[in-house]
Amino acid sequence: MPLAPSELICNPDGSIYHLNLHPEDLADTVITVGDPDRVASVSNHFDVLEVNKGKREFLTHTGTYKGKRLTVISTGIGTDNIDIVLNELDALVNIDLRTRKIREEKRQLSLIRIGTSGAIQEHVPVDSFLLSKTAVGLDGLLHFYHTKEMQETALKEALEKHLDWQSKGIAPYVFAGSQILAEKLAGKSVLHGITVTNAGFYGPQGRRLRLAPSLPDFHDKLRSFRFDGAQITNLEMETAGIYGLARLLGHQAISMNAILANRATGEFSTKPQETTDALIRYCLDRLV
Repeated sequence: MPLAPSELICNPDGSIYHLNLHPEDLADTVITVGDPDRVASVSNHFDVLEVNKGKREFLTHTGTYKGKRLTVISTGIGTDNIDIVLNELDALVNIDLRTRKIREEKRQLSLIRIGTSGAIQEHVPVDSFLLSKTAVGLDGLLHFYHTKEMQETALKEALEKHLDWQSKGIAPYVFAGSQILAEKLAGKSVLHGITVTNAGFYGPQGRRLRLAPSLPDFHDKLRSFRFDGAQITNLEMETAGIYGLARLLGHQAISMNAILANRATGEFSTKPQETTDALIRYCLDRLV
């Protein structure tokens, strides 16, 4: 059965609604960044730029880097935007937009988030690179999908027991990143850890300006969690949504973090742009 126009929304030119893209605009390897301005920071390294399209906060460049075709797309901040981006990227490759029918043969994308993040462990230095082996979502996005059999159940249950935040309506979901992409992007200088994806930047990450967070022990609870020798290392706002939707849709995904702040020591990078650019160059060279 064709998908109804209200479910699969396209623009008058046949492109997918929010991303403003046609299937041929998309490479099999897709780099996601939060900030639209960071798209050019990636594509400036391309040898050839063939696609430059945008709508709202979703800017897309596709080109080649050292002979490899790549797409870089901005998602904006938060897993609400990730829901749009991941579903529409998948629709571009796995749904015929003309007939509105799901394709029998599925195409798999490799999704690499290059983003910024804040550490919560003292041993994770500012200006380091961290690969998210596993991601914990505290935002709720994946609760709207059927995920039980695909989550990292043992870690999820241990974390729920440790946090004991059910009375606050906080129920974490947990997904692992792609082992294939982790091996490709790992390096001697890259740390590994468990990343927590938050529903916001201030209260949901334990920050206090004029409003006091309802979880005064937020960082202490996360910092003290251990599972099979692994720790929660950092906080950001997209990774768990990417990992969950990628797993459900059959894509590979990994998140690479430029650590710009350390919440345990109170430090913030004195060279955030330099550190982020260095991570971009590192990832590009690893992908080819």
